[in-house]
Amino acid sequence: MNWRRPIPSVALRSALACAACLSVPSDAIAQGRTAGAAPLLSDSAIVSVVTVLPGDRMYSLFGHTIIRVHDPDSGLDVGFNYGTFDFPQTLLGGAGFVARFAYGKLDYMLGASRAPLDASAWYWSHEGRASIEQTLDLTPDQAKSLFALLVDNSRPENRVYRYDFFFDNCSTRPRDVFETILGPELNVKLEDPDRSFRQLLDPNLVGHPGVDLSMDVGLGQPADRKASARDALFLPEYLMEWLGSATVGAPGAERQLVSRTDTLTWGPGAGEREPAVPWPTIAGWLIAAGLVLVTIRDRKAGRGERRWLDGILFGVVGLAGFVLAFLTFVSLHTVTNGNLNLMWAIPTHVVPAVTLLAGRNPRWLRPYMLVTLALAVLFLVGLPVWPQEIPAPVIPFVIGICARAAVLAFPPSDSESHASDDSSR
Repeated sequence: MNWRRPIPSVALRSALACAACLSVPSDAIAQGRTAGAAPLLSDSAIVSVVTVLPGDRMYSLFGHTIIRVHDPDSGLDVGFNYGTFDFPQTLLGGAGFVARFAYGKLDYMLGASRAPLDASAWYWSHEGRASIEQTLDLTPDQAKSLFALLVDNSRPENRVYRYDFFFDNCSTRPRDVFETILGPELNVKLEDPDRSFRQLLDPNLVGHPGVDLSMDVGLGQPADRKASARDALFLPEYLMEWLGSATVGAPGAERQLVSRTDTLTWGPGAGEREPAVPWPTIAGWLIAAGLVLVTIRDRKAGRGERRWLDGILFGVVGLAGFVLAFLTFVSLHTVTNGNLNLMWAIPTHVVPAVTLLAGRNPRWLRPYMLVTLALAVLFLVGLPVWPQEIPAPVIPFVIGICARAAVLAFPPSDSESHASDDSSR
């Protein structure tokens, strides 16, 4: 069986923008092999780790890891991949997949495929993604134990696991396998990255400011915890660095875990990330400037709310608040908890939005908008001390919300409106 190409659907790309590894459909180690003991390896068997570097497509932004077991004597050559899943082929099924991903109840699997180097060749020829292979210096017994563990984990009854973006994915699972097999003989000398989980993502997102903004807004305070060197291994490139720094063996007889590093595919631009124009920040300031200018002009003219403008603005903010509230209070994701963006993206904003668009002006609107203004101002004033990193495009947008909330909380008095009318005559 050949390694199959990723499914290039729009829904898949959107869902996997938040996945730490590229996922591909699962396969079997050998067609028709019945359940039982793992195939025997010879003492010449070689274990290596193939790291596929990130690409430009959303589902490939964070790279991919494959554990390769190659036995020249038997001809066995199989790649184990913890990022496989069954993606629905229908639009409705794809929507369900995205919903499960957002809820945090998405099951991934350990898949195994023959000819794993065909995958790296495909990534290079179709997506321009380089691949690097690290050959591990394992004893025959260690290689056999690792292979047996992988084969056992790939069985139908064992291969499914609950995916977690930061803590249990296709890069952390190989780490756990190596720690299990090598035990106390494994020694890693790698310093902590001195960055939060959120900051570890940033280098992979410089070319995709829209994805960067959506992830930054959706992640809560847990994502701002400083990651340890081991935590950082949810990203395949950090796993590659971790392996390269590791030694294995009894004290006094340590050897480098990686005995050889080969570049399988490479070329001009490989591994580079070109920054894109920060259009969300630019758009945020343009929106804020427009809202503030309209507010100032209306105040001078003695005019109050602009029902369509304010209705649409608070409707959009309210819908964003529903998404954040779902991620914070409903989903199983822990890294979306305690999201301070709910201070300005409030789900209940849809109620005044509908009221304004309907042309009504209930008595509760002014005190509601006063509270909205107070929360938005508190959000901005507290930026230097909040335990959560707030993305730059959010700041001007909240300023615009403050301007329009102030208009609705403090509408011009009748005397101001009459004075404006007299001055215009």
